[in-house]
Amino acid sequence: MREVFHQSLEDVQSRLVEIAELVTIAIDKATRAFGTSDVGLAEEVIADDKLIDERAVALDELAIEILAMQQPVARDLRIVVTALRVSASLERMGDMAEHIAQLARTRYPERAVPKGLKGTFARMGELDVNIARTLTELLRTQDLSIADQLRNSDDDVDELHASVFEKVLSDSWQGEAGATVDATLASRYHERFADHAVSIAKKMIYLGTGDWAGLEHGAGQGDRAEPSA
Repeated sequence: MREVFHQSLEDVQSRLVEIAELVTIAIDKATRAFGTSDVGLAEEVIADDKLIDERAVALDELAIEILAMQQPVARDLRIVVTALRVSASLERMGDMAEHIAQLARTRYPERAVPKGLKGTFARMGELDVNIARTLTELLRTQDLSIADQLRNSDDDVDELHASVFEKVLSDSWQGEAGATVDATLASRYHERFADHAVSIAKKMIYLGTGDWAGLEHGAGQGDRAEPSA
């Protein structure tokens, strides 16, 4: 029975990684669609968001079943509860990617990226794709030293997000109302995507160390979550 329980916990981890991989694909396609007005890519992201939602629901059902049938305690309980919370954040990250893709589709055949902000959004998209990849690696390895990379990248996204608002509020901004809305929405979606990744990193640090403040103080080189078995 204990072996079955541990197998279920491993299944939980593998499902989280799978969802994170789907989110990575989604944000990669969404940022490319937004930057190039590729409506085909945008449509793929929008359609595939349903798959992310379904995988998140299935994971939640598994976690609830484990809670009901196995009644885990101590760290095993933290694993299951953390999985439920991480699943919710991953689902929201998928939603952010979908929102970016929807902007690209709405403006097609025109470009959704306003003039003067192409470089900013290209960099913001690049950061979010790298954040998603790094987050997937964190969930796969539970290597807590990776969490610092997410925090630093999130800071970079925040700076770019602030620069977008400074641009559209400046006297030199000549974008029309639609361009202003697109810029502010897209910037916000990118910023929230990164925020959810950092939130997941905090949960993983808590899982491994029991310390909610771990990300602010740095996870430390070589820190790794203890094995579940």
